[in-house]
Amino acid sequence: MTNSEKAAYIRGLMEGMDLDPNAKETKLFNAIVDLLDDLSLSVEEMEDAYDELSGQVDEIDEDLGELEEEFYDIDEDDDDDDDDAWEDECYYEVTCPKCGDTIELNEEMLDEGSIDCPNCGETLEFDLEEDDSCDCGENCDCNKE
Repeated sequence: MTNSEKAAYIRGLMEGMDLDPNAKETKLFNAIVDLLDDLSLSVEEMEDAYDELSGQVDEIDEDLGELEEEFYDIDEDDDDDDDDAWEDECYYEVTCPKCGDTIELNEEMLDEGSIDCPNCGETLEFDLEEDDSCDCGENCDCNKE
């Protein structure tokens, strides 16, 4: 039984009581039953609106799921190439002799030859010339005496 049906049942019970229409109590009961009718209609309207919104949210959720599948599938293929490039990039840690702060640098920053310490402002210079006397092609001490 819905709220509207219950309110109608209560109205029927009240009307079946043969109350004096001019009595104060009868006017009070009529006002209460009218309020119950209005409230039950409001609740039904809210339930209908809720059902409609719930359906719309479900549709949006499905659409979003489809978009996520399409987007992330494309992205996964593209990201594979980018991930490899990122993994190949080397980072170096340099400690500032003045303040002792450790700074991470990539090859581009090292190629510039110098950088200012972000902590104290000291200019750090880098000499990356390869040792030509090494036969192995690595930057090592194999030919140094």
